[in-house]
Amino acid sequence: MAKVFSRVDESLQEFIRQQAMFFVATAPSEGGRVNLSPKGYRDTFAVLDERRVAYLDLFGSGAETIAHLRDNGRITVMFCSFARNSRILRLFGTGRVVRPDDVEFDSLRPYFGMQHPGIRAAIVIDVERIADACGFSVPYYELVGERPVLDAHHTKQPDEKFAHRISGDNRQSIDGLPALEPDHPLPSTIEP
Repeated sequence: MAKVFSRVDESLQEFIRQQAMFFVATAPSEGGRVNLSPKGYRDTFAVLDERRVAYLDLFGSGAETIAHLRDNGRITVMFCSFARNSRILRLFGTGRVVRPDDVEFDSLRPYFGMQHPGIRAAIVIDVERIADACGFSVPYYELVGERPVLDAHHTKQPDEKFAHRISGDNRQSIDGLPALEPDHPLPSTIEP
């Protein structure tokens, strides 16, 4: 039976810490496509307090989440247990993009593993609804390890490739909503 929580308490924080991945869902205000993205690397998600969470957003082939947050701020984060104890936890809220050159970004650094070479931004979410579900139909999976491929890929990319992303496929969403600004900082400018 689903339960609604008033805050991200210590037991929910522990459940979140145990998950190796999470999912992020956003959608534009009108029409367009719903975006659902899996996220990995345990050190990229943090509970800031009982009503705020954040995650490090790494460069990818698109910038749907950023575009949708700029459009309307709506976001849902889902954690799903694949272990013997089934559970799904959803955090519904309003998110915003914090660029690496924003003053606020420095206050977020201690919450994350800053060694990821493709850091694009931090996404900060004011959580408005916290609910879990049974997850009884979710299959069992055993974690083999974190996939190092994205970090390895970003390590090999010169600044020109990231600049091309900023002005290319990260400039707007697939539906044409604005995402990254032309002056978005390159990952090489971010201190670890």
